[in-house]
Amino acid sequence: MDAHAASRVGGPAQRGTLLVGVLLLVALAAWIVTIDRMTGMDAGPGTALGGLGWFTGVWVTMMAAMMLPSTAPAVLLFSRTAARSARPAPATAAFVGGYLAVWTAFGLVAYGLYRAIVALDPPVMAWDRGGPWIAGGAVALAGLYQLSPLKRVCLRHCRSPLHFLLARWHPGPTGALRMGAEHGAWCAGCCWALMLVLFAVGVMSILWMAVVALIVLAEKVLPPGERIARALAVALLAFGVWIAVAPGSVPGLTDPAAASGGGMMQAPMMDQ
Repeated sequence: MDAHAASRVGGPAQRGTLLVGVLLLVALAAWIVTIDRMTGMDAGPGTALGGLGWFTGVWVTMMAAMMLPSTAPAVLLFSRTAARSARPAPATAAFVGGYLAVWTAFGLVAYGLYRAIVALDPPVMAWDRGGPWIAGGAVALAGLYQLSPLKRVCLRHCRSPLHFLLARWHPGPTGALRMGAEHGAWCAGCCWALMLVLFAVGVMSILWMAVVALIVLAEKVLPPGERIARALAVALLAFGVWIAVAPGSVPGLTDPAAASGGGMMQAPMMDQ
């Protein structure tokens, strides 16, 4: 085989390796920024989310850190499919941008719900009253969702998006942005309950961020991902009961009552 033919064979593989490397480096940088921004923050359930601008910046960085490694295979597959176009790199960047835009929208919806709850200030949210039961119930709900048909369908799409890319291909950067958003919607359908777990146990906790990110990666990338999702259902149900009944004994779960000295689930708002 001559050198020109060898370069044609090795080129796509090399470009794929470079793309995955770039995604992982971006994710690593996002982890570093997230850790820096969250150092010293309340890491327990009901932590204050700060102002809208501050939260949006932190949330987008969190999603890049948590989700880019697990979506790297889909991005790589898109890039290889787009390689026949004149400008595959901008299309791939647009695909990732559309994907992150969906998770940004998810975070804004969660922020709006949080603000509504804070405005109501229901006494039942106090950690020394119904707080542990609410947090545990949210975790148990996530466990039940793991067994639902919708979770199964969304997870299968995330694990094998080839049919989606072939059947719903849209050319150009605008089409790539749209496809990235569609893929992000499937991903949100797969993982929204895991994000609910994150909010329940401490959305600003680096420990729980890492745990959820590893779960997402295992479900989407490892060969037994679907079996992992089903096993996780049992684990989340048990974990939810544990939080509700004995939250003080859960390793890594910050007690908001002890942290704030008051007992309310919400920490004081941060003006950042």
